[in-house]
Amino acid sequence: MKEYYPQMSEIVKANKKVQDVAVETPLLKNLNLSKRHQANIYLKREDLQLVRSYKIRGAYNKISSLSKENLNKGIVCASAGNHAQGVAYSCQKLKCFGSIYMPETTPRQKINQVKMFGGEFVEIFLIGDTFDDASSKAISDAKESGKTFIHPFDDPKTIEGQGTIGLEILQQCSEPIDYVILPIGGGGLASGVGAWIKEFSPNTKIIGVEPAGAPSMKLALDNKCNLALENIDRFVDGAAVQKVGDYTWKICDKVLDDVLIVPEGLICSTILRLYNEDAIVAEPAGVMSIAVLDLMADKIKGKNVVCVLSGSNNDITRMEEIKERSLLYEGLKHYFIVRFPQRSGALKEFVNDVLDTGDDITHFEYYKKSSREKGPAVIGIEVHESGGLKRLQERMRERNFIFEYLNDKADLFQLIV
Repeated sequence: MKEYYPQMSEIVKANKKVQDVAVETPLLKNLNLSKRHQANIYLKREDLQLVRSYKIRGAYNKISSLSKENLNKGIVCASAGNHAQGVAYSCQKLKCFGSIYMPETTPRQKINQVKMFGGEFVEIFLIGDTFDDASSKAISDAKESGKTFIHPFDDPKTIEGQGTIGLEILQQCSEPIDYVILPIGGGGLASGVGAWIKEFSPNTKIIGVEPAGAPSMKLALDNKCNLALENIDRFVDGAAVQKVGDYTWKICDKVLDDVLIVPEGLICSTILRLYNEDAIVAEPAGVMSIAVLDLMADKIKGKNVVCVLSGSNNDITRMEEIKERSLLYEGLKHYFIVRFPQRSGALKEFVNDVLDTGDDITHFEYYKKSSREKGPAVIGIEVHESGGLKRLQERMRERNFIFEYLNDKADLFQLIV
């Protein structure tokens, strides 16, 4: 593979081209985040694109660059959702046929949106559990059929399309920017925006953010080699890739000042806070640049910070899981296996004397269903403050409730809860 680094002239060309399908999204100061972090926090609202993510930029820039002959042959892509929507809308706009491969784990909302944007010009195939599974099948299809594979991140035209966000940020912000924070999945956004910002605002620090369950860019940069993760947590579906791009990791190695990792629980807490405080609906990958602010509190105080809010394609059916992960992360939700003393009124005693005021049992299930009078119960308890766990455990011991705490036993937790 030839060496590649984004050319600024190509990003300028891409900016003119993507105006056919993408809006210049606003760069808005967020008062709640600014007050919380004692800094000037600006959100680049890519969630306000028609397809509700920035991916339309790179997808359209790539597809519209194809020859008429290649457009007539059709295109193929793989995506966990947002790239697929950008490709689908581009196919409909350019009247070319597209085969779109998505993991079977893709949220239904994203699949339906792809169908809506592409209409008669797209066909969807659900393959495997991860983006990488879908990508492998899509690449095979392209080789066999002669169609053009539209890579979601590791393609010069895709990277240049995403780079137009950097161009807009510097045009929209009249003050010097101390930090630009970018979510990383495969690295296309970080590569394109990072290259533009470093060229025209070299003193700005560029921070990439990955989910704890899929830190593939950090793996590549730390090892100076594009390695693949053996296992990933697919929860942050828009950023859960096992291996970043061969182009993108080398570009990111040049333009990123740091890559930070955010826990999935913190991402979930940020989604809920952003909704409750600002009425902004965002997807897990979309809020990573905002979630990481909690981990940068000392560095960003008094600074001008731009966070790219990259997408809002969140399936409402995931909200219970998002709330659960948030409560676990915040130390407000705890699971136990409890063996009740064999005496009358033990459960009533547990509710009245063990639980604190404001605590709530949210899950209760006998573990041995064939012997309920003797079997232990799995209990989920939501406490009203993070310090409630210690008091809860002390009162269970005082009253001879034998228990095992599950939150810190990952394998057992996943098996039972």
